[in-house]
This record gives sequence, structure tokens and C-alpha cells, in this order.
Amino acid sequence: MSLVLRPADERGHANHGWLDSHHTFSFADYYDSVHMGFRALRVINEDIVRPGTGFGMHGHRDMEIVSYVVGGVLAHEDTTGSKGVLRRGDIQYMSAGTGIRHSEVNGSQTEDVHLLQIWIEPPRLGLPPSYRQQTVPDASKRNVLRLIAGQDGSDGVLTTHRDVRVYAGMLEPGASVTHQLQAGRGVWLQLVDGTLDVNGVAMAPGDGAAIEREETIRITSRSKTEFLLFDLD
Repeated sequence: MSLVLRPADERGHANHGWLDSHHTFSFADYYDSVHMGFRALRVINEDIVRPGTGFGMHGHRDMEIVSYVVGGVLAHEDTTGSKGVLRRGDIQYMSAGTGIRHSEVNGSQTEDVHLLQIWIEPPRLGLPPSYRQQTVPDASKRNVLRLIAGQDGSDGVLTTHRDVRVYAGMLEPGASVTHQLQAGRGVWLQLVDGTLDVNGVAMAPGDGAAIEREETIRITSRSKTEFLLFDLD
């Protein structure tokens, strides 16, 4: 078995007062040469943004960015003219491409917003910038692997440029799901909440796991859990 656990308490951590962020991979002032990313997956930041604050207008280029809202209200605006408000169950996809400026702020004056910010390297540089968002109800993720983003762009799935398939799952205690891993591909599993076993390896909230050279990945929940699974080229 090739499974490498990334424990939550070993992640980078930055608390700016308005923002409390844990970095699975090297990001900003946090640098770890061993954890620069996994395949095309470059950033997984677990962010808690305080009420009435957020990331003001700033620029990105040549990156595919996915935001997964765990709780609270996230307000988005960008230079493509797109605006959106995201709540629990909502995800957003942004292709920074040749250049985009955007803001992501807490849309509430009383409640934290909790989200995962994910960066994926595009297959090539110079793609056009774009923005989309999608609602994925909790019921559609319960005891299944629900595809939420991918290159195929099937119904209800946010379309990516990269050959990546992003799944979300919410398992009841004792429930199991399996994922078949094609030869040459790899999986990153990021546990948002709860405890589970992945091919017999225990995972706790905030843990991640890199999985390669496995035909079948079996995920069994020990409690109510929520997680993301990235199937990467």
C-alpha cells in the first residue's frame, strides 16, 4: 500500500486575527520543502474568516481555484463581472488564466465563514479567466462520493481545465464507500470533519492522505464525516 498521511497538527498555521488559516502545503510565509503539493494539487488552505472581514481585491494568474464552503457566508466579486454569495453546500470555481482580480469576504457581520481554498495547476498557461458556482446539497453527498468538479463537465459538475475529478462525501457512522484508482493516477483525500479509516489507516479532522499505486480505496466512517477526494492525473 502506498498511503502517506499528512496529520492536521503538522500543517502550517497562520493566525492574522481576522483570518485563521491552516496550510496543508507550502503557502505564503509557510515553507516546507517536503510538502509543496501533490501532483497538480498545489494548495489546500482551511480558512476561518472573522465577521465583516476578508480578502480584499487581489490578483491571480495561471491557477484553477476551487472554494468549498463548510459554514457561514462567503461573498465573491471579480473583474470578469461575476458576483456571488456562497453558503454551506456551495462551491465556486475560478480559472485565473491570463489574469483575474477578485475579493472573497465574509458576508456576515456576526458569524465566521469556514471554507477550504484549493489551488490546482492548469494543464497549460494563458487560459481565459472565468468564474462559476454551484450548489451541492448535503443530501446528495450522503453515503456516496458525489462528483462536484471535473474536466468532463457533466450535469451539475463544475468544469475544470485540468484532468482532475473532485468528489465530496458525507458518511454516517459505519458507512463505507470505495473509489477505483486508475493506473498512473493518484488520490488526495482531505478530511473536513469526523474520523474515518482509509484502507485501514485512521484519519482525524484536518488530516490529509496521498494515495498512489492502489487499485481500490475503501473509506469507512467511524463517526459522521465530511471529506473531499481529489483524483489527479
